[in-house]
Amino acid sequence: MTQTLNLNPQQSAAVTTTSRYVRIIAGAGSGKTRVLTTRIVHLIETLGVVPSSILAITFTNKAANEMKERILRMLGDTGRGAHISTIHSLCVRILREDSVRMHLPRNFTVLDAEDQKSIVKEALKELNIDRQRYSIGHLIDYIGNNKGAEITPQRAIELAGNLFGEKEKARIYKYYVDKCNAQYFLDFDDLLLVTVRMFKMHPDCLSKWQRRFNFIHVDEFQDVDAVQYTLIKQLTGESNSVYVVGDPDQTIYTWRGADVNIILNFERDFSPCETVVLSENYRSTPAILRGANSLIKNNKYRVEKDLFTNKAPAEVITHVSCPSEDQESAWIAQKVKQLHNEGKSYMDMAILYRSNYISRALEKGLRDFHVPYVIYGGVRFYDRMEVKDTLSYLRMITHNDDLAFLRIINQPRRGIGDKTLDVIRTGARQRDVTMYDFIKEGPLFSGKIQKTLDNFILMIEKWKSKTEHMTLDKVLEMVLDESGVRSMLEENNETDRIENLKELINDIVDFMDRYPEADLTEYLQMVSLYGDKAEVLQGEFIQLMTVHAAKGLEFDTVILASMSEGIFPNERSISDGRHGIEEERRLAYVAMTRAKQKLYLTESQGFSYVLSRPKTRSRFITEIDENTIEHIGLSSGEKKERNLSAIAILSGDDVRDRLSKKEAIKIKKGDIVVHVAFGEGVVIAIKEDLAEIAFSFPHGIKRIVASHPSLSIKGGVS
Repeated sequence: MTQTLNLNPQQSAAVTTTSRYVRIIAGAGSGKTRVLTTRIVHLIETLGVVPSSILAITFTNKAANEMKERILRMLGDTGRGAHISTIHSLCVRILREDSVRMHLPRNFTVLDAEDQKSIVKEALKELNIDRQRYSIGHLIDYIGNNKGAEITPQRAIELAGNLFGEKEKARIYKYYVDKCNAQYFLDFDDLLLVTVRMFKMHPDCLSKWQRRFNFIHVDEFQDVDAVQYTLIKQLTGESNSVYVVGDPDQTIYTWRGADVNIILNFERDFSPCETVVLSENYRSTPAILRGANSLIKNNKYRVEKDLFTNKAPAEVITHVSCPSEDQESAWIAQKVKQLHNEGKSYMDMAILYRSNYISRALEKGLRDFHVPYVIYGGVRFYDRMEVKDTLSYLRMITHNDDLAFLRIINQPRRGIGDKTLDVIRTGARQRDVTMYDFIKEGPLFSGKIQKTLDNFILMIEKWKSKTEHMTLDKVLEMVLDESGVRSMLEENNETDRIENLKELINDIVDFMDRYPEADLTEYLQMVSLYGDKAEVLQGEFIQLMTVHAAKGLEFDTVILASMSEGIFPNERSISDGRHGIEEERRLAYVAMTRAKQKLYLTESQGFSYVLSRPKTRSRFITEIDENTIEHIGLSSGEKKERNLSAIAILSGDDVRDRLSKKEAIKIKKGDIVVHVAFGEGVVIAIKEDLAEIAFSFPHGIKRIVASHPSLSIKGGVS
């Protein structure tokens, strides 16, 4: 068959196997999509299988469409009969055809995520439950978890007992289910659960679908959960073949229900099973692959495989250790700019990190060096809801502006309605004062509303009186505690949002270090400069994203930032023991194998307010084969050291060469210098080859090697 001519031996064996049950362990970058599509083409073109008897399940619409397009290019219209879709689309097809079995109309409505949010919001309103007590996402997860565990709303109410919060959530769950049943709504969880239930209740219906699909294929099999696996087993039945493709080393969604044991133990449920391992990688360099292999080998629960490549040897992995978070982000920004100046497109580079809060320092560094960037699938740090809410509270202390007032008067909820706000807005406009100053002038309302406003005023005025005698970080801590913002997020177990607030504390402490004499107004001014989104990104830009968001993507150059213990591996995962650490190691493996040509791992020293302790290097860096990695900036005595640990901005080989020549210091205390990124500054101290320079706002004091080529003396004289 011509389609298999360009396959390697492992891929060819995977495509042409005649085994009934097949498990393909497809390493990162090993061409699994090509194998899966070629397998389907082989069944149709070579073995004469009727296309309509072939089912291929994917986990994204994008993947399904890509497979369809590839098969059509290979087979033309002949390939159109194969059913290739997401598992949810498959369930819609099954339920539309057999809806009468479950007393559903054929035109039942499938709810998307926004529809679910709307019903939950409606439930909160109808049941008169304080919306600020629970996040919508948390409630949707609660509903889905109960459905998956086959806990009915009535049973959820019984289990809630006298726990007030649990009782409220159970009532919301009941409202949601009743609404869906009355309107014939099915959400994504229902599509799977109702299909599985129908097949259990109606064996003849199940038999029909088993006869329909004789050849079942499942992509990304490492990501399936228990319900999805049940459906796959149901469809397989006694006579169908099943062909699964996945990589246990890339199981990174256990928090979403994925179970790595499903792919690891596949041969127990489907015996005899043939396993084919695809280990030739077509993406990454030898050093990246050997480094990733040496890391993942520390996991116990996996299928043994060693990725290899026939690519020519290239640069090793570079690990950079910086004295501070600011210097780490500055190094990253300068490295990105250097690579771009050398001809590499920003679009061919990506900066990855474990948790969203890490983007704060990275964004600042990129903006300082005028590097265009986007947050892939996310929101910039200063634009995140909880950060904007907190900054608005701080603005009430300094400015009392209407935008800040309107944002936080009901965050957390205080029961101030639109009509009340309209009265305040109109009155303030007539008096030509801010809305806050207007409510301070005297009683405007009666009863509960006025008492609520009085308490709000007392809180703000108390903050104003105390702020003058407090450090900025203590002001922020006071606002977070007394506003109720932090407790609201803690009650809802909003871990990511809480981490963002802790990072905001880190941000304000960093600001205090740079500008010891600055006040709250100047901090808010700095935030507005960095948070400004007025510029429109055109052309190319580098992408910042979490490692989870990077799954399935690849880039020529990858910078994996903040590789510190407690950050990556994540602190919560460490507390989960071996299974938690193994998931984190799989996540690091996924991150490393996104890189095609060059991989940088960066980390920094200093205190972390998120971790509440000084940072230490991630164990994952020490697990990487020393022959595949170079270390820059390590403390004395560590392996393969390059002694650049004290410099503020580390540069490329040309700078390292210059530093090694021990050039004489050409600047002295009191000189006015110009830096390529930070502009004009005054040298306030020199120690050995390290200059301490005070730059203009918002850069502050930075330590830079005195002979660094990025510095020049104003006027060209010393």
